[in-house]
Amino acid sequence: MDTNSFREEDFSSVPAAERALIERRQRLLGGAYRLFYRKPVHLVRGRGQYLWDAEGHRYLDVYNNVASIGHSHPHVIEAVTRQMSSLNTHTRYMHETILDYSERIMATMPSPVDRAMYMCTGSEANDLAVRVARLYTGGRGIIVTREAYHGTSELTSGLSPALGSGQRLSPEARTVAAPDPYRHGAEDLGHRFALELQAQIDDLRRAGVGFAAFLADSIFSSDGVLPNEPGMLREAIDLVHANGGIFIADEVQPGFARTGESFWGFQRHGLVPDLVTTGKPMGNGIPVSGLFGRNEVLQAFSDQVPYFNTFGGNPVAMAAAQAVLDVIEDEDLQRHAQEVGCRFLEALRGVAREHPDVVGDVRGAGLFVGFELVRDAESRQPDKSLALDLIEELRNRFVLTSVAGPFGNVLKLRPPLPFSAEDVMWVADALDESLTALGH
Repeated sequence: MDTNSFREEDFSSVPAAERALIERRQRLLGGAYRLFYRKPVHLVRGRGQYLWDAEGHRYLDVYNNVASIGHSHPHVIEAVTRQMSSLNTHTRYMHETILDYSERIMATMPSPVDRAMYMCTGSEANDLAVRVARLYTGGRGIIVTREAYHGTSELTSGLSPALGSGQRLSPEARTVAAPDPYRHGAEDLGHRFALELQAQIDDLRRAGVGFAAFLADSIFSSDGVLPNEPGMLREAIDLVHANGGIFIADEVQPGFARTGESFWGFQRHGLVPDLVTTGKPMGNGIPVSGLFGRNEVLQAFSDQVPYFNTFGGNPVAMAAAQAVLDVIEDEDLQRHAQEVGCRFLEALRGVAREHPDVVGDVRGAGLFVGFELVRDAESRQPDKSLALDLIEELRNRFVLTSVAGPFGNVLKLRPPLPFSAEDVMWVADALDESLTALGH
């Protein structure tokens, strides 16, 4: 999470106007906030998949899934403005919008998922999901992947190894390596992953901790973007249930048509989660999130604990969420993600063929692609330094992205869904030019 942050040693190379802004940020916001890039970008406007800086340069956003249907989408703006002009209040009063949305979003999910709860952020959704899992199963142990990111609350930060070594893992958590066919081979990968899950469940039990849930993002975003073959996770989830646990599908990143093959990431693997969590892409950046689940699972919580999130599911947030579904349907963005995503993979694999010694793997599903950098093709040794230099070169060519994975060597390419065929070539050309400029 901190690998491509602006550092103090880069301060002298930043123009005077930006230096003043950075100093002001540090004085007012403190050290916890991080800026991207050695030369940070000062953005002032966004539209679709494009962003503009204070000097008028246009950038291609290849990182921001929060503005899932594009920055400043007029349909979302109009829906939010209209609802804000009439009413915004909490869920202790009756209002149709939250019910209309709930019916509509759950129609996209497997039928056993038939209840909804609403919050403002993905962290809150995952926090509540873990609380529900613990009440339902009677266990406390949660298993996540080794580079997972699931939130910033006290509970979820302890389940988010991606936050770095400064963030301690919960003593009731265990981690498994994400299934990575490039590094570990594709043969029997699903079976090997299930065995590793079982080993961690057994370790929890030896420590006197009952197993509650496996919490995972099915494309393993922070682990380096690992979509895997469809169906690969089924054995693991069967094992979770056989051990009395539940599966929480964190859909903040792979959900809402991003993978192209399906509306939800878990659907690529033919899975029926017990709980599904969503985050801000649900409202195109408006603070709204959801927890969707099987009634019998959620009842374990709701029968004992009244839940009230003051502005979770408020009419304005629900209007934004409805508008996002409108746009995904009206603009046929799931099909678009599939078709343009295929072109994207093809173009990036073309770049890899031009730079075979340093581009180890290109993988993805829809508009979610991982581009892995290595020191050489034979050893497959991760090259974090090259990845960091590469994103700086891309920034200089007005392409914005970041890195992921346990070694910090995978470019995480995840643009807003309107990303076009022309944008594909912009990224491919920028990657080719940047790698050449770096001597590769």
